[in-house]
Amino acid sequence: MVEDLISEIGINSRGGLFVMPATKAFPYTYREAMEVSWDPASAVLYGPAPREWSYANCFRQIRAAALEQGTLLVIGPHTRWRDVPDDLRAEIEKVAEVR
Repeated sequence: MVEDLISEIGINSRGGLFVMPATKAFPYTYREAMEVSWDPASAVLYGPAPREWSYANCFRQIRAAALEQGTLLVIGPHTRWRDVPDDLRAEIEKVAEVR
């Protein structure tokens, strides 16, 4: 397993959470059947807008899908946050600490 820093975490225009890895691409994430997709145009993993899951659970699922592809996504000190409220950021950072 390799680690990749997360460049950016945000909420897209459809209300879904996205995670932009610093170096890795995940074109085959759909094979994991985890409701996580890869957008090659913006180089992000994303999930659907929350229905039954919270954003924190969506983040957990995105990380799990990347882990199935052999990569642990890690939040670093230079990770950018786009349209993520402070309380949600704190919740996601707490989830990210658990390995």
